[in-house]
Amino acid sequence: MTQVNVLPGLTSAPDPAVESAALALAPAERDTPQQRLELLDAPEEWAAFSQPEKTESGCWRSSVVFEGMHCAACAITLEDALRAVPGVQAVQISGASHRGQIVWSPELTRPSEWMRSVERHGYKALPANDAHAHARRREEARRMVWRWAVAAMCMMQVMMYATPTYLTQPGDISDEAMHLLRWASWVLSLPVMFFSCTPFFSNAWRDLRERQISMDLPVALGMVVTFVVSTLGTFEPQGPFGAEVFFDSFTMFVFFLLTGRWLELRMRDRTAGALEAVLNRLPDSVRKRQADGSWALMSIRRLQVGDVIEVLPGEAFAGDGLVLAGQTQVDEALLTGESRPLARRVGDRVIAGSHNLSGTLQVQIEQIGAATRYAQIVALMESASVSKPAMAQLVDRWAKPFLVAVMLASLASAIYWWPSDPAHAVMVAVAVLIVTCPCALSLATPAAMLATAGALARSGVLVRRLSALQNLSLIDTVIFDKTGTLTRDAFEVARIHTRDGVSAAQALDWAGSLARHSLHPVSRALWSEARRRAEAAGRLQPLEALAAQDVSELAGQGVQGALTRPGQATQTLRLGSAAFCAAPARAGHHLQVSLADASGWLASFELAEQVRPEAAGVVRALSQMGMTLKVLSGDGPAAVAQVAQAVGIADAQGGCSPQHKLQALQALQAQGHKVAMVGDGLNDGPVLAGADVSFALGQAVPLAQSKSDFVLMGGQLEVLVSTVQRSRQTMHIVRQNLWWSAAYNAACVPLALMGWLPAWAAGLGMALSSLLVVLNALRLSQALPESLQQQALVLQPV
Repeated sequence: MTQVNVLPGLTSAPDPAVESAALALAPAERDTPQQRLELLDAPEEWAAFSQPEKTESGCWRSSVVFEGMHCAACAITLEDALRAVPGVQAVQISGASHRGQIVWSPELTRPSEWMRSVERHGYKALPANDAHAHARRREEARRMVWRWAVAAMCMMQVMMYATPTYLTQPGDISDEAMHLLRWASWVLSLPVMFFSCTPFFSNAWRDLRERQISMDLPVALGMVVTFVVSTLGTFEPQGPFGAEVFFDSFTMFVFFLLTGRWLELRMRDRTAGALEAVLNRLPDSVRKRQADGSWALMSIRRLQVGDVIEVLPGEAFAGDGLVLAGQTQVDEALLTGESRPLARRVGDRVIAGSHNLSGTLQVQIEQIGAATRYAQIVALMESASVSKPAMAQLVDRWAKPFLVAVMLASLASAIYWWPSDPAHAVMVAVAVLIVTCPCALSLATPAAMLATAGALARSGVLVRRLSALQNLSLIDTVIFDKTGTLTRDAFEVARIHTRDGVSAAQALDWAGSLARHSLHPVSRALWSEARRRAEAAGRLQPLEALAAQDVSELAGQGVQGALTRPGQATQTLRLGSAAFCAAPARAGHHLQVSLADASGWLASFELAEQVRPEAAGVVRALSQMGMTLKVLSGDGPAAVAQVAQAVGIADAQGGCSPQHKLQALQALQAQGHKVAMVGDGLNDGPVLAGADVSFALGQAVPLAQSKSDFVLMGGQLEVLVSTVQRSRQTMHIVRQNLWWSAAYNAACVPLALMGWLPAWAAGLGMALSSLLVVLNALRLSQALPESLQQQALVLQPV
């Protein structure tokens, strides 16, 4: 029987699913890879690393991390292997982040089957939520440092032994001393060959076994050829390769390549850190209140809506919920972009993944699993981590043909130089193999974009598609929605107009019963005001019982539903725009919402809204960056014009339906403009999807259903300016990386072919090119400081 450790004062409630799974395995078999894979085939395990696929009925989308990848060619090999598995519908893998998403049908396959197909090709697939992923990455980094350290120590000693051969004249050193130096260099090269080079050789052998090719294959061939030729020269000084040995070149380019590989690993860990910091925030277990009032420790997977849990200081919230007892400060920085601790007390709501900082809380769970904002944020971040920009897709497409061309060029150079000097011919071939590997080219675009995506995530901006960063750098026109975007998403009911025989309280109650079924800021304001007035008058219970039936929402117009009013038969009510409710025109600067029944107009509500204090600064900064600004809103023209004037936008249009907004956007695109749309994501789905780049604000939006490219988690408009600036900086870095990679190959390949580039210099050039690309990309990995976010409102474009 498995033993469960319980905190003092808590009863034990082990998870039956985990218990039965553990008992089903023999002790010797519990940790075998085969058994671990088969455990993932249980349907109850899928939700931990998968979500139902919306576009493919009955299919699941799984997020996976791959071990053993090193380049774009590896990603292509894995995609081909997974697509060959029956039941796998779609595959997307990023060579930069080493993450992927697989869409599969449970009727045709299981996770263990497509994961085994990955292992057959020499790689390893792990669920993205694997609790030991971070520990494994640290262990991989530790092994990498050991290999690098061994290569560095041996390289320095070999260089000491090789220095006399470069600094002395022929005859200054006896043949016996020279032979002794060669033997010492050979002995010191053995640890480099059989320890430091192990990753390159294992990957190359995997490629040969599977008849695939990756960037490690030419590198490994160069290492083997250099070591073998130098060994032959050591054992047979009078043979065809005895004129010179290349142990110094061999150890140097191994050291340089490991340096570049280690720095690349550090960069990937830093860019993946923002994602993993979010992915691993949920606790493994929670303390649930039992019927008798006691607290029992249970697995988070058994948590259900309505359960009451206790959350201690330092713990993360397991679901979205309502605080029933206690008060504390919470950290929501990684989920909402809010850097300061927030106060939470009885009646406030907390979100899954945020941290309790100070006090003990009792929380009633309202949302769990995929329904939480945390799960929706994770889904967006995982989608961004595996997406490929257009430039990266082009490089990936040519990665394998380029590597084949590299190997053919190396063979041709060896054949050309062999008749004159076999040893020199071998070194030329090795130099060509090493110097032409397209590591820097394959890293140029994804490294910069992933670094930016991680930095933006830490600043409260989620990037759904990496390609949107490229599009954002090109935009020249920005369209704003008004409600919830240029204005705050909270309204205040300023005045109520009703027809004869209807009181203001009745009209507000009826409007609130419809509005409670909508997420629109106007609807939330009406329902909140109805509750406030009903509570003050002592009639909250009748209001709560007044529930509308068959409520439907028409985008850009309003909501309608059936409501049984006291003393009357059930009638259909409409709540929304004046046109939707056939309401009379009424002068005024406030936003107006109307209510109507079958007999016509019932009431109009004037709602006062507040312009965001940062909106004018954002508009001014975007204008200084040379952008054309426009407001398109479904609200009344007078209210839209007033807000537009307040923030400094001259071009404003009110009374727009979603279709009208889309037509206006398409007209601008037809004129050659690159257009960004900024909205609240509620009624702007078509125009958000049709824009070249789209931003969604507002925490009430179901993030997983958003059509936007960027989600401003904290709902702060000022980060829009810094995001545009960061996108331009990112593309500037990408162009620098691509130009450097192209210039490096254009300069070094001819030198290698002509025999003027030794193997050690080729290894140094390859490592330095990758190192320069990575370091250049790391300039983008820092989150924008809060002070700079404020200054960005008055900065000129980068």
